[in-house]
Amino acid sequence: MIYRSDKYGNQISQLGYGCMRFSRKGSSLDYEKSEHELMLAIERGVNYLDSAYIYPGSEELVGRVLAENHCRDKVNLATKLPQYIIRSSKAIDRIFREELSRLRTDHIDYYLMHMFTDHAEWENLQRLGIEDWVRARKAEGSVRNIGFSYHGGPEMFMKIVDAYDWDFCQIQYNYLDENSQAGRQGLEYAGEKGIPVVIMEPLRGGKLVNLPEKAKAIIRDAGKDYSTAELGLRWLWDQPQIMCVLSGMNSVEMVEENCRIASDAHPGCFDETDQAVVSQVRDFIRSREKVGCTGCRYCMPCPQGVDIPGNFHYYNLMYMEDEKKSAVRFEFARGMGLRKVPAFASQCIGCGKCEKHCPQHLPIREKLKEADKELRPGLYKIGIDIARKIMVR
Repeated sequence: MIYRSDKYGNQISQLGYGCMRFSRKGSSLDYEKSEHELMLAIERGVNYLDSAYIYPGSEELVGRVLAENHCRDKVNLATKLPQYIIRSSKAIDRIFREELSRLRTDHIDYYLMHMFTDHAEWENLQRLGIEDWVRARKAEGSVRNIGFSYHGGPEMFMKIVDAYDWDFCQIQYNYLDENSQAGRQGLEYAGEKGIPVVIMEPLRGGKLVNLPEKAKAIIRDAGKDYSTAELGLRWLWDQPQIMCVLSGMNSVEMVEENCRIASDAHPGCFDETDQAVVSQVRDFIRSREKVGCTGCRYCMPCPQGVDIPGNFHYYNLMYMEDEKKSAVRFEFARGMGLRKVPAFASQCIGCGKCEKHCPQHLPIREKLKEADKELRPGLYKIGIDIARKIMVR
C-alpha cells in the first residue's frame, strides 16, 4: 500500500474504505460479509475509513467491527456532521456524541461538515458557534482534523476553502466529472492552499467499472491490460493533490483488486497513451448517458416508492448498450413492477423532495418522466398491469 501525507505529515493509505455501500441482507446491513471485507482491507494496509451520520447502519457496523477485532488504533476514522439538519449549537454536540457512541470510540480522526453546496451553509454553522465548538473538540482530543465534503461548483468551493483554516476536504472527482462540481479547478486550488483532498465517487458509483462493451474495447485496444476500475483509479492517483481515494468496496474481489492497484499507482504513473484512452472512453460515455446519476441514493427513500436510481440505471443502460433490448426492459419490469408497491417512475407525484437532497443537482422529476416514457411504452405498460394482477397479491 502506498501512503500519502495529510496536512501534518500523518501517513494515510491512498486507498480509503467508503462505508456507504456495505452489502445488505434483507432490510439490514450484512455484518458478517462486511466485516470480512473491511478487515481484509485493513490487513492489506487500508487505514482510512469514511462513514457518515446519515448512512443507515454504517457507523454502528464500523464501530462494532473495530471493537470486536480490537483494531481501532490501526485506522483513521472519518465521519460527518449533517449540517443541513442542524438548527442549534446543542444539535451539533448531540449528534457528534451520538456518532462517538455508534463508532465505539472517544475521538474522530477526520470530521467533516457534510455536503456543502454553498458558502451560506458554512455561515449558518458559524452563527451557531461551530468554530468555538471545533476548537473545544480539538483541545480535548475528540476531533483530530476538521474538513468538509462538497457538491457544488468551483467558485463556491474556493470561497469555502478560503473561509476557514481547514485540515482537509472531500470532493466528488473522477475522469467523467473532471470539470463538474469542484472539479480539477477546485482540486488544484486546494492543493495550492496546502489542503489535502479526499476523493469520493472515484468510479462514478460503479459506472466507470461497468462500462459498455465498446468502451471496454477502447481500453483493450490500447494494450495496457488495465481493468475498467484500474484505469479510473490510476487516473486519480496520478494527481499529487489527492491524499486518499474512497472506494465503496463490497466484495473480496474489489478489495483485493483495489489494494493491488493502490500498491503500485503513484503520481507520474499515467502516460500519454493512458490519457488518450480516458479521453476516448469519456467521450463515448458522454455521447450516450441520459442522466448523470451516481447511484448514491441520497434521494431515497421516495415517499411514493419510486426507485429513482434504479429507473435511471436502466434508462442509461438502454442507451449505453446502443439498443433498447427487450431483456433490459424485462429485468426493469421484474425488479420494479412486480412488487406489492411498484417502483416505476410513473409513481412520482412531483413533490421534489428528492431534488433537495441530490448532490448532482439533477432535475429528477423531469428525468423520471423521460425514463418512464422510454422504458415503458404504452403496450408494455398494459402487459405489466396484467402481470401484476396475476402475480402480485
